[in-house]
Amino acid sequence: MNNETLSRVLEQADALCHERGVRLTEQRKSVLQLLCVSDKPLSAYELLEQMRGVVKNPAPSTVYRALDFLLEQGLAHKLESLHAYVGCAHPDHPHASQFLICDDCGEVAEVLDPSVAKSLKAAGKAVGFRTKRPVVELMGTCAQCIKKRDE
Repeated sequence: MNNETLSRVLEQADALCHERGVRLTEQRKSVLQLLCVSDKPLSAYELLEQMRGVVKNPAPSTVYRALDFLLEQGLAHKLESLHAYVGCAHPDHPHASQFLICDDCGEVAEVLDPSVAKSLKAAGKAVGFRTKRPVVELMGTCAQCIKKRDE
């Protein structure tokens, strides 16, 4: 995420939290920023290690509480298949998350395709299933890694 996008996401996060009457504390903001600037999804322990350079004596519980808050507010996403987290590039509106995860380089791209969300909602409704967190994770190979293989 470039600096311009990061600034936009952090400003949106501040505004959304203010509107909702919740606090985006400095520690929560630090965790969100670390997730957004990382070039790969981060585990809670990787976040803890990076927090050591930002916060004095961070505890694992501090990182997990910040992650819980960010997930609850839709400011971050958990990638279950990787046991890792990414910042949300679209925190301004609730959305079903779809991720393309490269097995080779670890690149993760968030995709917003309303037709996928609609299809999943219809499939759940057909069997009486109510989705809490509609997340789709597709594992595969990104365009750059495919290109490298073909060269």
